[in-house]
Amino acid sequence: MKAIAYYQSLPIEDAAALQDLELPAPQPGPRDLLVEVRAISVNPVDTKVRRNVQPENGAAKVLGWDVAGVVTAVGSEVSLFQPGDKVYYAGSIARAGGNSELHVVDERIVGHMPKTLGFAEAAALPLTAITAWELLFERLQIAEGQDDLGESLLIVGAAGGVGSILTQLASQLTGLKVIGTASRPETQAWARELGADLVIDHRQPLAEALRAEGVAQVTHVASLTQTDLHLDQLVEALAPQGKLALIDDPKQLDVVKLKRKSLSLHWEFMYTRSLFETPDMLEQHKLLNRVAELIDAGTLKTTLGEHFGTINAENLRRAHQLLESGAAKGKIVLEGF
Repeated sequence: MKAIAYYQSLPIEDAAALQDLELPAPQPGPRDLLVEVRAISVNPVDTKVRRNVQPENGAAKVLGWDVAGVVTAVGSEVSLFQPGDKVYYAGSIARAGGNSELHVVDERIVGHMPKTLGFAEAAALPLTAITAWELLFERLQIAEGQDDLGESLLIVGAAGGVGSILTQLASQLTGLKVIGTASRPETQAWARELGADLVIDHRQPLAEALRAEGVAQVTHVASLTQTDLHLDQLVEALAPQGKLALIDDPKQLDVVKLKRKSLSLHWEFMYTRSLFETPDMLEQHKLLNRVAELIDAGTLKTTLGEHFGTINAENLRRAHQLLESGAAKGKIVLEGF
């Protein structure tokens, strides 16, 4: 089967950083689906793994943790899907990625694809939707419902991949006042279009920018990027007994700064369930199905930002370059081999 992979960690400008290869087709285990990959999207995790994780034993390492495709075969213990089903999912970081013509994935972390979307539009959603959903409803413990409880959510990086779906979830499914950050006119407009009540520039001191807009404090923060850079401002902006959730990898984080206000810290890593095969692993199947229902109802929309064409090494290198530049808006998607 065709696949895009690498043999050593290299800068993305190097042609060998991602290569077109022919690899053996995978075989599904008891709980696995064998999926014909129709579209993929690219996430920051792809670039981080490529830069920092050397392949083992000289084997090619396949990246890619967002897939939309068609089930072609199922394992002996599969009960949720059958061949021919259209599916979308983010997979497991402990297994080979989905930048290949065929891919195997545990059925418990797979959802039925939205009926109203094509493969490219669906591929933009799984990883970021799972991350945003778990962060909002499980880590920050926000209740669904439109009741105004006087609570507010500051989303740092509202126009990025996770921010694009988190802004929609928070504005459509909760009573939160949603405040996004974005630094460019086009990304600020995108955040407003997705439902942010207010958008501020994260190149400015955040607490000051909020006060300038008449917001004294917020009750919740979702810090999606540069948490170590913004930490002092986030602590200042948070109300006493507020909650801070993050998804990035700060080089250092002085949590003592949270003590005076009794702030709680929550980390969201969407691979935890699949990595440890937790008893509630099936929750990702359920939430992806729920997101598909919300898409089909018109409540949420795909966060596809740019379509980079066919799934091949050249186009994937371009996608990695754009992500590493920090200038991406929404999700980058590739489709077909």
